[in-house]
Amino acid sequence: MKSKYADLRLNEDINKIEEAADCIKHGGIVLFPTETVYGIGANALDEKAVNKIFKAKGRAPDNPLIVHIASIDMLNKLVQEIGEVEEKLINNFWPGPLTVIFNRKNNIPNNVTAGLETVGIRMPSNGIARKLIECADLPIAAPSANISGRPSGTKIEDIIEELDGKVDYILDSGMTDIGVESTVVRVIENKVHILRPGKITAEDIKKLGIDIVIEKQIMEECNPNEKVMSPGMKYRHYAPNTKCLLIYSDDENKLIDKINKEIASGKNILVLGRTKHLNKYKTENKLDLGESLEDISKNIFTLLRKVDSYNSDLVIIEGVKKEGLGLAIMNRLIRACEHNYTEIN
Repeated sequence: MKSKYADLRLNEDINKIEEAADCIKHGGIVLFPTETVYGIGANALDEKAVNKIFKAKGRAPDNPLIVHIASIDMLNKLVQEIGEVEEKLINNFWPGPLTVIFNRKNNIPNNVTAGLETVGIRMPSNGIARKLIECADLPIAAPSANISGRPSGTKIEDIIEELDGKVDYILDSGMTDIGVESTVVRVIENKVHILRPGKITAEDIKKLGIDIVIEKQIMEECNPNEKVMSPGMKYRHYAPNTKCLLIYSDDENKLIDKINKEIASGKNILVLGRTKHLNKYKTENKLDLGESLEDISKNIFTLLRKVDSYNSDLVIIEGVKKEGLGLAIMNRLIRACEHNYTEIN
């Protein structure tokens, strides 16, 4: 049975949003846009409804979900306390693409938190997401809209085939604005630990006079037996079926030379490169990542979904400097490449 569908690209029809919210109220699951990526949402206080998300995505039960809210009043009903540092983060970055991990109250089911005593919460800035939460008058647990392991969904066209019929309602508002999932942070002893990088960067948080710790697992493989506080840390993630290699160098000439040597190996290679470098790669098989970090952030998941159609032996992806938004991009790409990464000094 096909999912109910509403096209909100030109008109944010409140009646359609209310229909989807009613679906949430009655234990259904809804595919909806946020400013980061599309999400699959259910009533965060309904264990049976949340289980439908895991079934639709094929998601492992030890991978926690993020809860989306529309007000501080809603937050107060879910968490034990809001510390001074958390309050500063909320005042500066909410609504927006920042997830803060709090000690939870017992009204949140264990399947939302993967059995942890903490929960990640954010207040999205996307108008449709906020209206959906407000109309449902419920917090909405929502991971990214994709089959687990596949690239996240930044437009409905990319994910409709794999998710149509697995959710009750689809709200389509076109391409998302940011293209990578939210930054996830945990405050420990007044320091902000970045567990997953995103649009809100370490540099943005430092401007508030807050000390930052960037967790090592952002660019390293996570122990499969370790419990994680943030989605996107543990499992094969964002990955196409074709083998991928991520290459980076501060020296553009060395980067281009290395990629051209790989191309000359005789394998059938597809290159994902920055706009200014594309004409320097000695192959017809190439896709444009974009030039600015914002462009690359917006494009990477759609491009990762395209690469399998080229039937290549190998996909080579050009990396970026691990600073600002570049850290989030590299975090997603290194997981898409399953840590098959070369850095040239």
